[in-house]
Amino acid sequence: MFEEAQYFAPVAAQEDGSVVVELAASHPGFADPVYRERRNAIAQLALDYEPGTPIPSAEYSEQEHAVWEMVARELGVKHQTYATGEYLDGAARLGLPQDRVPQLEEVSKLLEPLTGFRYRPAAGLVPLREFYGVLADGFFHSTQYVRHHSVPFYTPEPDVIHEVIGHANALAHPRYAALYRLAGQAARRVEGEEALEFVSKVFWFTMEFGVMAEGRDLKAYGAGILSSYGEIEEFRGMDIRPLELGAMGATEYDITKYQDVLFRAESLQHLEDVVGGFWDSCDDDAVARLLATGV
Repeated sequence: MFEEAQYFAPVAAQEDGSVVVELAASHPGFADPVYRERRNAIAQLALDYEPGTPIPSAEYSEQEHAVWEMVARELGVKHQTYATGEYLDGAARLGLPQDRVPQLEEVSKLLEPLTGFRYRPAAGLVPLREFYGVLADGFFHSTQYVRHHSVPFYTPEPDVIHEVIGHANALAHPRYAALYRLAGQAARRVEGEEALEFVSKVFWFTMEFGVMAEGRDLKAYGAGILSSYGEIEEFRGMDIRPLELGAMGATEYDITKYQDVLFRAESLQHLEDVVGGFWDSCDDDAVARLLATGV
């Protein structure tokens, strides 16, 4: 399993119709019964959602709002140094609230007039093809829960801070949003699981953990870097490689630690030409050729 759609805590349905989010013993909220109840209730909201209707609101606590405010404030400062100009432009256009957790329906209403994207709530794991496929239609699956308050700058899984601060600010820029749509079209076009996995890996190393030259600096545009308080200051010291499709599709990675291999685009146009061009036309045969040649 290679992408954010696959590393949520499992959600188990109970006989009485309720759901339980199965947190690992190492999860910061594992021994916190209040947090676990919150996770279960928020997962239930997503399971009860019907496409085409307003996204159910999560009633966030003062503690959860405080976590959002703290992380949003600190990331906002770091973004001025480490984020690409297009990401900063998207963030300015979107205008997310800084002092409270926004509802996904609220984010959708801010985002849709800019690039046509809307959010869909996710209780947990979303099937790979569905997660990527709906990008083609302008939808992005997102969790609604907030990371545990004991470690506000860390989350072992993608929470609403990652999904919104990381992705929505990128989705608010039309050129990035176009790349998300192309990734969705590619996920629908390919038929085999190997090809689908390849498409997802390219997404991982670009829209999740992509870096880009900007003048003399190396900046980040990937949501995984830009929503991580620690990783955002470490990425420039990682193993930075050229933006090569075959290499991205063949590179393994560990989702539990900072990404030590990153792929550098020389500009947004370069990213669009290489990655956007691939997603725009790739099929199973094209992926097989890339895997065979490694370039």
